[in-house]
Amino acid sequence: MRVFAVSDLHVDYAINARWVDELSTFDYRDDVLILAGDVTHHLSQLAACLSAFVARFSKVLFVPGNHDLWIIGEGPNKTSLQKFAEVAAIVAASGASMQPFHRGGVTIAPLLGWYDYSFGEPGDELREMWMDYHACRWPVGFGPEQVATHFTSLNHQRPSDMATRVITFSHFMPRLDLLPAFIPRKHRVLDPVLGSTRLESALRVLRSTLHVYGHSHINRRISLDGVTYVNNALGYPGEAGMTTRELLCVAEI
Repeated sequence: MRVFAVSDLHVDYAINARWVDELSTFDYRDDVLILAGDVTHHLSQLAACLSAFVARFSKVLFVPGNHDLWIIGEGPNKTSLQKFAEVAAIVAASGASMQPFHRGGVTIAPLLGWYDYSFGEPGDELREMWMDYHACRWPVGFGPEQVATHFTSLNHQRPSDMATRVITFSHFMPRLDLLPAFIPRKHRVLDPVLGSTRLESALRVLRSTLHVYGHSHINRRISLDGVTYVNNALGYPGEAGMTTRELLCVAEI
């Protein structure tokens, strides 16, 4: 059984939705897919995309990203926590899963999360341009730290005595030094909203040796402090220079 990974599908773009539809319906029947968030904020498109993957893979594992929790065009009283509940229901109905998966001595564990400014404080430029500040709505008293606390509290937080190998995955980045050094300083304005050190702590507690993440749209594979980190984003149509736009086999179990 192979384990494939992809993130940041953004199937709101027709070319990305077509990429999903054109995947083989035979090649992955015995395999697992890690889908690390940012599929779409449209629930009907999310359901269709997940169902397409479930029809192709033996198991589909998912965590939502920030785009999946946008409430653009929805009721004025709806919160992104309510959107999360709707997303979770669609995941379950599709046959995909947001729960740990066990096969033999291998555990694949999703890590929910959010950014909490542990990568830095946002400036005025970021607060103006970052869409989440306008497209997400949280209950009164919920800031990024409370959102991150809420989601990380839902994670499986104890290491398995039965697992000889643990693979984890999240949408958000678990450590800032996963960004490659070639990124210009002027583009680092996004650092505060890229992820959270809570995710790094969580994957270490679970004794993960391989972690799949998304969100940055910069595909890379790097080993740091005994853990291999992999990002394989499909990305926006204009990002072909940063993404490979193909499924990536990250492990065999």
